[in-house]
Amino acid sequence: MYNTDKIVIVGGGSAGWMSAATLINFFPDKDITLVESPNVPLLGVGESTLGFIKYWVTALGIDEKDFISYTDASIKLSIKFTDFRDVDSGSFHYPFGTPYLESSGSLGFKAWMIKKALMPETPVEDFCNTFWPAMSLIENNRISENKNKEFDDFELRTSSAYHFDAVKFAKWLCDRYCKPRGVKHIQAHVKKFITDENGIKEIVLDDGTIITSDLYIDCTGWKSLLLGETLNEPFKSYSDILPNNKAWATQIPYVDKEKELEPYTNCTALGNGWVWNIPLWSRIGTGYVYSDKYIDKEDALKEFKRYLKSNKMTVQNEERITDDLNFKDITMRIGIHERTWVKNVVAIGLSAGFIEPLESNGLFTVHEFLLHLVNSLQRKKVSRWDIDSYNVCVNEKFDGFAKFVSLHYALSERSDTEYWRDNLKRSIFDPRNVRDRGEDTYTSLILKKHISKTHEVNSGVPCISNGLGYNLISPETVMNYEYYNFMRDTSNSLEKQIEVWDNLKKKWYDNAMKSPKLIDYLQEKYYS
Repeated sequence: MYNTDKIVIVGGGSAGWMSAATLINFFPDKDITLVESPNVPLLGVGESTLGFIKYWVTALGIDEKDFISYTDASIKLSIKFTDFRDVDSGSFHYPFGTPYLESSGSLGFKAWMIKKALMPETPVEDFCNTFWPAMSLIENNRISENKNKEFDDFELRTSSAYHFDAVKFAKWLCDRYCKPRGVKHIQAHVKKFITDENGIKEIVLDDGTIITSDLYIDCTGWKSLLLGETLNEPFKSYSDILPNNKAWATQIPYVDKEKELEPYTNCTALGNGWVWNIPLWSRIGTGYVYSDKYIDKEDALKEFKRYLKSNKMTVQNEERITDDLNFKDITMRIGIHERTWVKNVVAIGLSAGFIEPLESNGLFTVHEFLLHLVNSLQRKKVSRWDIDSYNVCVNEKFDGFAKFVSLHYALSERSDTEYWRDNLKRSIFDPRNVRDRGEDTYTSLILKKHISKTHEVNSGVPCISNGLGYNLISPETVMNYEYYNFMRDTSNSLEKQIEVWDNLKKKWYDNAMKSPKLIDYLQEKYYS
């Protein structure tokens, strides 16, 4: 058991400054210092977020208008997946927010799955169009605050996330949030760490300064200088279910901003991985995530550039892919340390673990781990119980999300390259493991076709499975009328249900076309 009155964060970037902001907000009386090297360049990726970040922003009382305008941010309503099911198979979405299920009665998502089972020609994108009013906005690059409930339960405040410049995000947190609240900032290189039986005893800076602390937060990226390198905590790789370990990243200018400023992150599958497309206010961030087991970095860069010049882009324009673009070569460490809190060291961000960029989960683990840490620091002293319970919680969250991400590959039908053919062989769960058979896991919901709780769990499961053509209800099970409490005349009831859905979709579309374009909304509200 030890005090945590004094906390030192080693490393800046998004993880470091999010840690500082979170801790100074919840514990304003603690002595918090952030040490970062002025010689280590920031990675500058991690520009796309999930809707959960809104809860973190609200909890910290962040001034959204100042934050958005400073970080070159835009609004994100969804993640789009293109060609993940098969080559040239089209796209589907995973929208944020709560689905509108009232129109389906007690059946919820099951009603649409029955429709798909009985009418297999139904396009997969119809699933989200049926249950998310915001799809009418997403598909037309428009936005609405839904003040008059014209989009039923959609709420922009809780059903959206951000695209922003990651470097500017860290700087905003440093200058506009943390320092004004009392966080100390030391710009120096750490020369060495001194340890004892309690963990890190002190850190020595390159100018000879010695710093001590009760608790150290490791935000040193994939190097994991405190937890991994100094305390030698074992690292658990997830490469057996998540194949990608490399990325090329760059920034490109807009050609037609009105078309290309889309309210979603677009993920497009290629021969050996996938490309992200993240539209910020003033430019686009893009990158190719791949595995060097199947393609070397030079050929991957060529494949990436071919994509950027192709008609897969919202606006095709070869001239913007010039020689002066800066392409970053990134090596990713996929997995997590067996424990992310060891003795007096807690790892946050890449130093703790990383899944891969799909589903924009990088910053998600940062703010979620931090909120768990806040819960563990409520008392003046922390005990072994606090540390152990923290490790259990964050590991389960990480494992569940990692398996969810792996479903995007496991349920794909692509077989055009060795990369995708190997995905068809990859097992993402152990049927002998009781945890993997539990009804609360992502894998059980998909691989057992267990749908009794589908409408109660993370809606990403049915969005991804249906988008990849994996219906959780088969035509055979639809015939079990008693189980689904369906009327004997199934086709008649289905016709009525479809009519209700069509009327809703028309209402949402009509209102979307009356709503401002995303570019106009952002210009007026944040960038005027």
